[in-house]
Amino acid sequence: MHAVAITGTRSTDHRPRGEYADLFATYLRAFARSAFYVGGAKGIDSWALLWLAENTGADITIVVPGTVAQQPEEARQAISHARNRIKEIVELGATDLSAEAYHARNRWMVDRSALTIGFPHSTAPSSGTWQTIDYTADQGKPRLIVPV
Repeated sequence: MHAVAITGTRSTDHRPRGEYADLFATYLRAFARSAFYVGGAKGIDSWALLWLAENTGADITIVVPGTVAQQPEEARQAISHARNRIKEIVELGATDLSAEAYHARNRWMVDRSALTIGFPHSTAPSSGTWQTIDYTADQGKPRLIVPV
């Protein structure tokens, strides 16, 4: 079974939540027989987790840079809500939740995946989503980019 890494913006207030569900149905459903690595952050990570848990039988692994307890409330609630559908939670143990810790988490997911699906909000190359998409390309792996 191939694994898919999900990466995306934390800033999701610019669209109604239903539009994200429609995007996930269009772009994630095709990979529903895959395993998914999803970061444990708010925004796309949390919403993709909930959509996958409710709409697929896929194996879901949550990956956080430190611990789940360090994640924002929205993310902790999503993880708690989907707990019975999560195959594994990987806590990478970073004590400082710096940008570098999140980049390390994203590289960890990409390194274990055959494909990355990115949901960027901006075209800013410095965003974590774009850094993850670029890292995927550097690894010679395919990526699907769904601007939000």
